[in-house]
Amino acid sequence: MGLWARLAAAGVIGMISIGTASAAEISVLSSTAMRELLDELVPAFERVSGHKVTINFQSGVNVSAKVREGIAADLVITGGTALDDLIKDGKVVAGSRVDFVRSRVGVAVRVGAPKPDISTADAFKAALIAAKSVGVSKGPSGQHLLGVLDRLGIADQVKAKMVVPELGVRVGTLVAEGKAEIGVQQINELLPIAGIDFVGPLPDALQTVLIYATGLPATATQRDAARELVKFLTSEAAIPVMKKLGQDPG
Repeated sequence: MGLWARLAAAGVIGMISIGTASAAEISVLSSTAMRELLDELVPAFERVSGHKVTINFQSGVNVSAKVREGIAADLVITGGTALDDLIKDGKVVAGSRVDFVRSRVGVAVRVGAPKPDISTADAFKAALIAAKSVGVSKGPSGQHLLGVLDRLGIADQVKAKMVVPELGVRVGTLVAEGKAEIGVQQINELLPIAGIDFVGPLPDALQTVLIYATGLPATATQRDAARELVKFLTSEAAIPVMKKLGQDPG
């Protein structure tokens, strides 16, 4: 079933006004982690609603910085913890947080390379020790991995061979280019990268769930239209797209 058919079946089309009389231009500031999901869902929303959506993708760190600077945006999509901090500081409207998707962390290697055993904490530890280089993000998945390394007692060993991409650059890109033997990042950020093989998620004992949420910046001017977009993004019709990218609904 195509996305348009799923929208109709889920009643989403009826929930959103169709037509250009009240069409709005919605400005969205989003973490790059949500790029593929929004690239697929937003065009369908534009077709259903008649609204036009412009998305400014930034690293999570830059999303928070730009909201604090007072960037003009109607909706912000970023990590739940970061969004809560922005709400606390009055930069995002209190009560506007809506959890969007849940992401987990996984492992990838270069296409054709042997896939290490990461089925248990001990196996994952051995895989990291054996790897000549490890690609790690500066974002939430990287922060989580640093905590995992401390728990496993191998922080110094792995940090010495870490390869860290610039903000906004996917770890999978380094793996595909042969700059990192093994890469660790959010599953939805690994799956779209060509030239790599997805090994699997971190073992349950070491896994985390990263929540991404939407909120209305204090600068938002198209709040009603932005709420329509949020309703669309969190509808049942969006779930298959999330699942395809290795994510779960918020």
